Amino acid sequence: MPITFVVGTGRSGSTVLSHILNLHPDILSLNELLASLGPWAMPENPLTGEEFWRILVGPHMIYTKLLRSGIVPPEFLYPQRPGRYSAETGIPALSLMVLPHLTEDPDGLLDELEPQVSSWPHRPVAQHYQDLFALLAARFGRRVAVERSGYSLQWIPALRKAFPYAKFVHQFRDGPDCALSMSRHPGYRAMSFLHDILQRVGVSSPQELTPEHLVKLPPEMVEMLLSERFDPALVLDRQVPLAQFGDMWSQWIIEGVEYLSQVPDDARTTLAYEDMVRNPRAELVRLAEFIGVDPDDEWLEAGESLIESSRVGAALRLPPEQLSELRDSCAPGMRALRTA
Repeated sequence: MPITFVVGTGRSGSTVLSHILNLHPDILSLNELLASLGPWAMPENPLTGEEFWRILVGPHMIYTKLLRSGIVPPEFLYPQRPGRYSAETGIPALSLMVLPHLTEDPDGLLDELEPQVSSWPHRPVAQHYQDLFALLAARFGRRVAVERSGYSLQWIPALRKAFPYAKFVHQFRDGPDCALSMSRHPGYRAMSFLHDILQRVGVSSPQELTPEHLVKLPPEMVEMLLSERFDPALVLDRQVPLAQFGDMWSQWIIEGVEYLSQVPDDARTTLAYEDMVRNPRAELVRLAEFIGVDPDDEWLEAGESLIESSRVGAALRLPPEQLSELRDSCAPGMRALRTA
């Protein structure tokens, strides 16, 4: 079935976009699927259906740690209407943000999917995902799938390899506004803390950390990495320069623009948050036509009603010195967007 991936840094109106897409009668909106599954989502080796199911339901270790520590990002939908799973039991990855977006009964849908997915044969993981999308589309009467995860630019090469026919939408926002929003979000604050840990020991991912690295870290950083729960103040109350979030945003944008440059022109487009706010109907029409669905008036009216304009230019309310530093840190990413 046709699949489109909405990729970006997050904090760019993408959560609202998932809600808008979910209102369209033809679109299966896969909300935060990649973010839910994390780095384990796309193994290179073929899997049985049972092995693929274990990827879908294995709780995300970092998210579980956040929840057990009392940090609940607003994107975590399952804890807002809790069912039989909790932070202590571990919430299945598919249940945290994907299934509650589609149904009021995510536990029931999970039970419905398990025997079907587990019975699938040994085959490449991309084929498992294709059949999962088709299964959910048939269940909800949809005909195209759109996956949207907030922090997803790094996935583009793997997604192109697994789904060579897929389309990509790069959703982005003015750099300083986006970085400021990240600085206030518990998930991105946790990412900033983890970024500091990795920089201190000179590795690029948590999977590379060794016991030799850990002995070089302050106790509070080791606590966050190794404990089942940690003091939430380490994330929520930590003083982080705004420019650090600007640096992160720029790095992600530069990498993402390079990845997207390898996608054929007819298989990619952009969606700027500011354009969506200024002219929502035109942007939603353009997006629907790119995805391959009809932009009917009822859907457009419902989508327009969800778009808020109050967050455009939020960084302009910062003190001048902070704004200047933030703009400097975002400048590389802004240049990459302009030249893309």
